Amino acid sequence: MTEAAAATRHTPGTPCWVSLMVHGLGSTEDFYADLFGWEYVPGPEQLGPYVRAVLDGQEVAGIGEMPPDRHLPQAWTTYLATEDADATAEAVRACGGTVAVGPLDAGAAGRVAICSDPLGAVFGLWQTQGLPVAWTPGRPGTPVWNELVTQDTSTVGKFYERVFGHEVQSHVTAADDFDHLTLNLAGRPVAAVHGVGRSLPHDRGPHWLAYFEVEDTDAAAERVGELGGRVVAAPHEGMRGRQATVADPGGAVFALVRSHR
Repeated sequence: MTEAAAATRHTPGTPCWVSLMVHGLGSTEDFYADLFGWEYVPGPEQLGPYVRAVLDGQEVAGIGEMPPDRHLPQAWTTYLATEDADATAEAVRACGGTVAVGPLDAGAAGRVAICSDPLGAVFGLWQTQGLPVAWTPGRPGTPVWNELVTQDTSTVGKFYERVFGHEVQSHVTAADDFDHLTLNLAGRPVAAVHGVGRSLPHDRGPHWLAYFEVEDTDAAAERVGELGGRVVAAPHEGMRGRQATVADPGGAVFALVRSHR
């Protein structure tokens, strides 16, 4: 699971960043600081009110504030690495996706865009201009895996394959309701696609789910509740380890995992 975070420079198509858009920075910063031990540094300025979460000197995620007139749900966004954000944005459009924002410059951070796949799941593009983005594998508080939760895997699997060059690996199981793909690059798993059919939450639609490493999944899920969040799916043994799906006080959903190591 932590293989996707191990490289010091991400191969194009690899999840390389996660960012949360909220209606108020202060209370959100406090929640994640308590849960994961994050500290914060400002910027980049081009993204408006925005901070980068830092853990032991390493940047691990971003939190931005939406304009007051934007009444969108708070949500985490997974960014996929690209060497050319403009060319990849064109490929997104050509393959049936949508480009909602950008591509636009984010100063020294590079060039970014916000897109959605043909079934509506939002994701970002990040052209880092050669800047390395490294997450330490297995460190609590860092993002260690990303999974697309959608109606079915067939359509979107082909989309990500065509846009990013992912090698799609199907998982065969006796369970009729199990529809799961792994997205590989150079034979290495970098993300997953989970088709849940009619079980997809009506209030969320297709979405990318970011997994954060924790020392103890059960304790972390309990702490989420104590901090004003909620548990969406109770701790259980999953493909990534002992995991739980939770939401912060603003409703942004993410996953906790104590991965197999």
